[in-house]
Amino acid sequence: MCGIAALQVRNTALRPQMGSLLTGMLCQIIERGPDSAGMAVYNNPDLVAEGFATLSLLGIDLGISARDLERVLGSSLPVGGGTKVRELGDTTLLSAEVDAETLAGAVGASYPGVVVAGRGEHVTVMKSVGNPKDVAERHGLAGMSGTQGLSHTRMATESAVTASGSHPFAVADDLCLVHNGSFSNHASVRRELQRLGVAFDSENDTEVGARYVAHRLSAGDDLETALTNLGKVLDGFYTLVVTTADSMAVVRDPIACKPAIIAETEDYVAIASEFRALAHLPGIESARIFEPEPGRVYTWNL
Repeated sequence: MCGIAALQVRNTALRPQMGSLLTGMLCQIIERGPDSAGMAVYNNPDLVAEGFATLSLLGIDLGISARDLERVLGSSLPVGGGTKVRELGDTTLLSAEVDAETLAGAVGASYPGVVVAGRGEHVTVMKSVGNPKDVAERHGLAGMSGTQGLSHTRMATESAVTASGSHPFAVADDLCLVHNGSFSNHASVRRELQRLGVAFDSENDTEVGARYVAHRLSAGDDLETALTNLGKVLDGFYTLVVTTADSMAVVRDPIACKPAIIAETEDYVAIASEFRALAHLPGIESARIFEPEPGRVYTWNL
């Protein structure tokens, strides 16, 4: 059992409160996943900038100082890359005026043991072990503005309690996926993706789902089609929420074994594992509130 809370903010006047609202949602699903937690925040101007790729690196004890990291990577990137390093809670943020693939390649070449938890021009990903409320507080989630936020509380069942096993899984630029449930055939799907050249960072079944979606998007699917195809390939009981730089989607397995509830207003779309995570949201009394139908993909764009 795990918990999901996601928020897409349509009303620009409400975006400064995104982190506070998402924190309130997250704190209502702690019992569903007390082992560890993760959050993704989109388009926070203090964390990302247009024209700069940002990598979210797992942990802050990387065996090298921030100054040395800037120096080493700065020398391996194109002139004018403008490498910047900062610590945020349990996460190290690395930004440079290059594309995310180039920046990730430079990190992998210089520090092959470093885990990239998130990448892109729009997203910051923060993951850690511990009580989800504490994880959110260490990263300052409540004070963050943004266009979208995605969070997850994990109760580990099929792999160890580690920060790398926490959700979201962010395996392509600005793409994040969280998962409540399990995939029964993830090992065979993993092997097929590996045969196609897809590399994996963990043994977690959720990473298989994230890698599959990223693979389908790179092949030309839109987000709805990619998730529809996932339902044809991966078996199991699940609720998935996926976010990109400007969209959010949710899908449940064909018999809707795992819970999900949606609140939609002109100001926002919110998704959670339980209604109590939505109850504090502004205007909830007049929101359209519903459960997603089994097997149907729902998408929203900013």
